[in-house]
Amino acid sequence: MLEQILPAEIFAILLIFVRVGAATMLLPGYGEPFVSPRLRLLLALMVSLVVAPVLSKTLPKMPESATLLTLLIIGEVVIGVFIGTVARMFLAALTTAGMLIGYMSSMANALTNDPSAAQQGSIAGSFLTIVALLTIMTLDLHHMLLMAVVDSYDLFVPGQVPPIADFSDMIARTVAETFLLSFQIAAPFVVVGLIFYLGLGLLGRLMPQMQVFFVAMPLQILLGLSVLFIALPVTLRWFIGSFEDKMLPFVAL
Repeated sequence: MLEQILPAEIFAILLIFVRVGAATMLLPGYGEPFVSPRLRLLLALMVSLVVAPVLSKTLPKMPESATLLTLLIIGEVVIGVFIGTVARMFLAALTTAGMLIGYMSSMANALTNDPSAAQQGSIAGSFLTIVALLTIMTLDLHHMLLMAVVDSYDLFVPGQVPPIADFSDMIARTVAETFLLSFQIAAPFVVVGLIFYLGLGLLGRLMPQMQVFFVAMPLQILLGLSVLFIALPVTLRWFIGSFEDKMLPFVAL
């Protein structure tokens, strides 16, 4: 019955569009809140039209009932959301690192709009997120993200039940890796901040009459900004390397 309503070519494009569209809503660079949802869906549709002739051989036959079609679409949405979530978690690591940097450099209360998270965040986290997105686009890693979505048809064959247990395990490990990554990014600020706090403690004991708060805060902000711009190239290189290593398993090289 569905074959009379839904031709095979449209069914193939629809099935590919579901996975690609779900991933595009979350992938860094494509799924940002400041990017129009219409543009994301239009991009997903264009990618689906381009890759449909190549991926049509891997797609299952059209289901005989609407219930089976619904289950098939739900499975494709789960796979697309999974790929997009894994990539999105790495940008969340920069937000966490920015909060750590803010605490160690007296800028924790300097909140600004984070365009990636669409909410208020630390100024250091917003800066790192914008620079990381710019670096991803400059290095053409956004092409690798689309390749990962297309090549995922070799890993997760449409029509089969998605490995939910493996998805959950990988999400949990990715969360742990991103927390570790955020602390590694903020490590220079933690070390410098602890040394600075130790010096302030000794100074406060030697000169109790000195107003440590008013003297230390401008110096701490200046020191934090200096460390930020010194460590920024290494920080971005470390982040991009970790991001690329995490997404490469999805790409069929």
